[in-house]
Amino acid sequence: MLSNKKIGMIGAGNMGNALIDGLIGSGATGPENIICSDANESQLEVVQQKFHVATTTDNIKVVNASDIIIYAVKPQIIASVLRETADHLDMSKLIISIAAGVPMAAIEAVLNKDLRLIRVMPNVAVAVREGATAVAAGGHASKDDVRLAMAIFDSVGKSIFLKENYLMDAITGLSGSGPAYIFLIADALADAGVKVGLSRKDALFLASQTILGSAKLLLETGSHPGPLKDSVTSPGGTAIAGLHTLEKGGLRTTLINAVEAATNRSKELGEIVIKNFANGETKT
Repeated sequence: MLSNKKIGMIGAGNMGNALIDGLIGSGATGPENIICSDANESQLEVVQQKFHVATTTDNIKVVNASDIIIYAVKPQIIASVLRETADHLDMSKLIISIAAGVPMAAIEAVLNKDLRLIRVMPNVAVAVREGATAVAAGGHASKDDVRLAMAIFDSVGKSIFLKENYLMDAITGLSGSGPAYIFLIADALADAGVKVGLSRKDALFLASQTILGSAKLLLETGSHPGPLKDSVTSPGGTAIAGLHTLEKGGLRTTLINAVEAATNRSKELGEIVIKNFANGETKT
């Protein structure tokens, strides 16, 4: 699907690196089909040596050479980069933004023309090809465009398509911010292991592997978490004693509140971004 497409990556930071690595490593496309730009020449040199893709400091060169352009830049500068390249964008190109917290409406307002636009919300786990990514489409993006975008992000994890663009804030609150919650849980479990006598190294390994294995079991069996929880919980046993303590501590409520708070904050930040973009500002 992607092997005959020229892919341009504007931004060679962590996310851009992860995407290039995934695209090439998964066999989705080859280095000869990728061109990458960045203002940091030393970063481009690292990318070129590592992946053998074409590199440049000229964003417009990337746009002109590509069928698919991925804007992998920080939210603080995406407005200026979009304005810089807008005159060279048209309906022949698929435009993908991964700028966190920048709504579709803000991007469309800056570009101010009909374009095949896709917004995606990946998370940090793309760095190990286990990212969770949501894909939302603008009004002129086709089903094929969505499939192309999902193929790109499936090379670094798993992706879903959102029919309702407004739910991107909920995605930010759940899977976008979610790794932070899991890291905190892993750290707490490791602390608990240390408290009951394990070494820090062993406790952190066991906590991390337990989280990984549990997630894999959920995904591969397709089971609801409830029956899986019950299968570990023996009458009068250790797991039910631990679960009782978690319920007393309000774990479910706390996690629900965390996702809701992050979702609401994403909405607030999105409104600020739209206002700033409309005023010609780039700072968020």
